[in-house]
Amino acid sequence: MAAPIRILTAVPICDGHDSAINTINLEFIRHGIEVVYLGYHRYAEDIVRAAIQEDVRAIGISSYNGGHVEFFAEVVRQLKKRGANDIKVFGGGGGTITHDDQRVMQKRGVDKIFFAGTSLTDMTQWVRDRYGKVPKRSGGKTPEMRLARKLTEIEDSYANGKRPKKKKIENRKSKIENTKVIGFTGPGGAGKTTLIDELILRLLHREPKARIAILSHDPSVVGEGALLGDRATMINSQDDRVFMRSMATRGQAGGLSPATEDCLRLLAQSGFDYVIIETVGTGQEAMPFQNKLVDQTVLVMNPDYGARLQLQKIVMLDLADIVVVNKSDLDRAKTAMSEIERRLEGSGREQKLISTVAKRHRDRGVDELCDLLGREPEKKKK
Repeated sequence: MAAPIRILTAVPICDGHDSAINTINLEFIRHGIEVVYLGYHRYAEDIVRAAIQEDVRAIGISSYNGGHVEFFAEVVRQLKKRGANDIKVFGGGGGTITHDDQRVMQKRGVDKIFFAGTSLTDMTQWVRDRYGKVPKRSGGKTPEMRLARKLTEIEDSYANGKRPKKKKIENRKSKIENTKVIGFTGPGGAGKTTLIDELILRLLHREPKARIAILSHDPSVVGEGALLGDRATMINSQDDRVFMRSMATRGQAGGLSPATEDCLRLLAQSGFDYVIIETVGTGQEAMPFQNKLVDQTVLVMNPDYGARLQLQKIVMLDLADIVVVNKSDLDRAKTAMSEIERRLEGSGREQKLISTVAKRHRDRGVDELCDLLGREPEKKKK
């Protein structure tokens, strides 16, 4: 796939109206745009941090609750303050933003306001025309921005079927031995993102100086764009010690991007203590971490996986270091735990089986998972 336009969309704080932005997001991805969706009830600081980490070309804000003049202007102000004023801002708000408001907002640096009645086709075409050309950018004024733009360079180096020359590395661990790399995989809807967010909350509390990076993958629509929506449920990860990058598969099967390994190497060399890789929701055949990309693999499952026969066909049950049955407050959870335990007995490997309810406050299962995944400093020093 060619290097697509990347934009971020969000809904401001105190605004829970997401029907319009979801419709617009879908139209954008159908026309080859990668959309990082941040969700609703978001502070200006959250939006700006995410836009910088994701290295998007523009931010689209949907505002229906008023306060738009001040909110849009605050986003523009914070972008300039962080040296990211090459990231543009546009948006709309149905009938809540007046033409007088628009004139004030544009004077304060907003690119465009769409009004009620504007067609989705017109919006999409404007975004493609306005942000389609790759802008000339500096390397970035902050370490976070420089890292984000290097990640973009890596991703774009794989565009149009290119395969950049790789430096031969005999032992990956010799290059990133101080970074713990954890891979999360499992079917869509199992709760991987929520579980990762709760794990990060615990790691931040347990290791006050630790820095964590996340590479979160979502599928590309074949030949088109992608909806990168994992940030919408990442609440605890809005921390200055956490760097998150959303990646589209861009035509590659298996749950990861063609650029994942190179991006992982860059993050590890940038001094992160943990890198968490979340795959696309995978099926029975997926084995995303077979090249020893990670130190530990976590398979997250939903209790409602179907008949017991399905367990025999899930390859990752033989390969995962830890199997998590999330949403274990559901009725079938006990049966699922019993069936999966019997299935794991035949793998011939030492594996851990954990039951979690990631959405539950202070869930003991998530605490146990954190214990298993936390670093062991005494081993790292050897």
